[in-house]
Amino acid sequence: YVMFTSGSTGVPKGVAVTHHNVAAFAADRLWWGHDRVLAHSALAFDASTYELWVPLLNGGTVVVAPPGPLDAPALERAVRQERVSGVFLTTGLFNALAEESPAVLAAVPELWQGGEAASPAAVERVVLAGGVVNNGYGPTETTTFALSYRVAEPSSSAVPIGGPLDNTRAYVLDDRLRPVPTGVPGELYIAGEHLARGYLGRPDLTAERFVACPYGEPGTRMYRTGDLVRRRGDGNMEFVGRADQQVKIRGFRIELGEIETTLARHPGVAQIVVLARQDHPGDKRLVAYLVPGDTSAPETDLSGQVRRFAEETLPAYMVPSAFVVLDALPLNHNGKVDRHALPAPVWQEPAAATHRPRTEAEKLVAEVWAEVLGLERVGVHDDFFGLGGNSLLAIRVAAKVRAAVDLEIPVNAVFTHPTVEKLADTVEALLIADIEGQIP
Repeated sequence: YVMFTSGSTGVPKGVAVTHHNVAAFAADRLWWGHDRVLAHSALAFDASTYELWVPLLNGGTVVVAPPGPLDAPALERAVRQERVSGVFLTTGLFNALAEESPAVLAAVPELWQGGEAASPAAVERVVLAGGVVNNGYGPTETTTFALSYRVAEPSSSAVPIGGPLDNTRAYVLDDRLRPVPTGVPGELYIAGEHLARGYLGRPDLTAERFVACPYGEPGTRMYRTGDLVRRRGDGNMEFVGRADQQVKIRGFRIELGEIETTLARHPGVAQIVVLARQDHPGDKRLVAYLVPGDTSAPETDLSGQVRRFAEETLPAYMVPSAFVVLDALPLNHNGKVDRHALPAPVWQEPAAATHRPRTEAEKLVAEVWAEVLGLERVGVHDDFFGLGGNSLLAIRVAAKVRAAVDLEIPVNAVFTHPTVEKLADTVEALLIADIEGQIP
């Protein structure tokens, strides 16, 4: 298959993965016990390689998840009714479910999380509930996973990305491709049977990232990940950071330059910078800073226009959560954009003063939104996503409303009814149906 990932030039790059790569990946001994795997990832996300081919190439079963975001009730039903034994969750989704229902995650025999640096608190919460968590690491170029680390004992320390899978080798090297000592940060290079063929139609980029391996057989290659790691005394790797401008949002690897290049094509934008901000722990969001080309255009008009343009031209996970219009981008003494001086976004102002909740259901939903979004209060006509909400926060909203009314509230309801008033109407309708016996 060819799977496309974000590219700094504004054009996604296609990673060409062979049948041999997938077969070698699926043959790893780590997958013993993954005989009934839950398939819930989009096919354009490389986690689907694990979800489909690990069970199918080992005589197992793919359990297809119901449509919509995976929440705790859906996962619990899959484990209980379909006897699911293996599940992979992106770090953001894992953290959200670990906070809501750690016991549900603990019930999964083979639970994997990855895509971003693991949260020690979330992992510890699941382990204390009796579960075991596998922290998986691997770029698309190495066929989904290349390293893993199993956590079975509670610990509040950083979770390592572990050691290599079967038929995989991992090297921590300096800028001259020399091994660095234990405990010293270096760039991670991966070699072995999982290594993709390269980038489709991009021999230049392939040669840059897939380099000759000086530590293997003649003709073998290794992939330059761009990740900085350090090797611990026990041989396991710890993630340190990125050596370039790539970021990960909800498990997707993103080149900020691709978003900037795409949005710069909007006729009203003169300059643009995109950052991945984490103003609250564990809540990473993309923010676009715009300098208008036409200074007479109102700020709200430009931000709204560029948001709609982004939604039409970019995948949903690459659309910034906020668009901030500035007169000019701040510069440092070298004349470069001072990214540290860019202001935190101001989310849409809640209309709570003029549109207060009127019913008990509206009051409940408004209180849950305020808690999840970190606001003092919200109004009945406020838009959840306009106030800074996202898909992971929507899962938390559904879980808290569900717990308050003791009735299953689907996560999709937050997307289809994104105001307090509309979501409250949905909650009331479900409660009435439950009272009248229309819900089994």
